[in-house]
Amino acid sequence: MLKQSIIELYDEYTHSGLPRRHFLERLAQLAGGTTAALALLPVLENNYAMAQVVAEQDIRLTTGTIEIPTPNGPIQAYVAKPKNTGKLPAVIVIHENRGLNPHIMDVARRAAVEGYLALAPDALSRTGGTPSDQDQARSLIRELDMGVTQQDYLSSVSFAKNHSDSSGRVGCVGFCWGGGMANQLAVHSTDLSCSVSFYGSQARAEDVPKMKIPLMLHYAGLDERINKGIPEFINALTVNAAPFTMHMYPGVNHAFHNDTNGARFDQDSANLAWQRTVAFWNHYLKI
Repeated sequence: MLKQSIIELYDEYTHSGLPRRHFLERLAQLAGGTTAALALLPVLENNYAMAQVVAEQDIRLTTGTIEIPTPNGPIQAYVAKPKNTGKLPAVIVIHENRGLNPHIMDVARRAAVEGYLALAPDALSRTGGTPSDQDQARSLIRELDMGVTQQDYLSSVSFAKNHSDSSGRVGCVGFCWGGGMANQLAVHSTDLSCSVSFYGSQARAEDVPKMKIPLMLHYAGLDERINKGIPEFINALTVNAAPFTMHMYPGVNHAFHNDTNGARFDQDSANLAWQRTVAFWNHYLKI
């Protein structure tokens, strides 16, 4: 098992803009040398070939890429839905700070097999789409104009609501960077019916009165960076009588749901969080 200090260093690297050279220097110190540090990289970084819950060619599904119109020009999204069905509730799947990668496409397919029209927009559409290099994707995410990007996701929710295969009820789920975006959609979207955030940065307390839809919040017990914002957020939600459910998963790290990351994935917590998410969607969207 990896030292918690190594996992925390990697979390700092992936979220703070720490230069790779400095990250590797500090990793070598913790690992006991450069050779040991380099050997740890494949464990720390996502391996998209390692885990796939629903196959790309699953015969139950129709998948593909669509274009979503926005005020700032079209963006691309991955779409997955069950075959031979009528109108379906929709969910927007919001990626981490690595962009629309094979793992997020897999999550969209997982939503689709549960009976949803799943759309996973690519926030890096205007830069040519999500690159395969994870470091490059993170750098591009940091350079995004968040006002424009938020509008892209608001447009995606409206697009899903009015899609020909949609019942008109739309939820969302976001992970990490996407969890923060899910909270922002809960503040600003008038077309969203419910929102699920996995270890996402919290909305500002002053924005909480605008959050009128049911929220489900998943947090990792060891995620000090994100968890420091919980008390103020939960207090604001409670004071404003906002409908929310919070789940804390003890002893697990940020990104515990991501099964392509062997260092942080926790299967029991991931399975429970996903079961809770689907049940939450079913309650608020399949009505």
